[in-house]
Amino acid sequence: MSDTIELLEAIGRDASLRHASSEELTSALLQSQASEALTAAVASGDSSLLAGELGHKPMYLPQVIQSPGYEEDETDEDDVNTPKNPPVPDDEKAPAKDSTR
Repeated sequence: MSDTIELLEAIGRDASLRHASSEELTSALLQSQASEALTAAVASGDSSLLAGELGHKPMYLPQVIQSPGYEEDETDEDDVNTPKNPPVPDDEKAPAKDSTR
């Protein structure tokens, strides 16, 4: 596995390998005696072929992360003790309309 990782790092560092066609890269890997999994992955373009060699285990996200989040309303102690619609003093009330006119 360490050889495979070193070869992948070398491919990433070398622009001629990084931008090479799959045939050219496969040929270079065969010359460097790369693992069968890496050579097959490059030849087919399927990186999942490396999963067994690199010990990849799929990681599933918990469902709680997949749902949209929301924040609950935070209430202060003042908000709990203060009525939503406090009574209006009589002197501030609007005069009632006279319906007899």
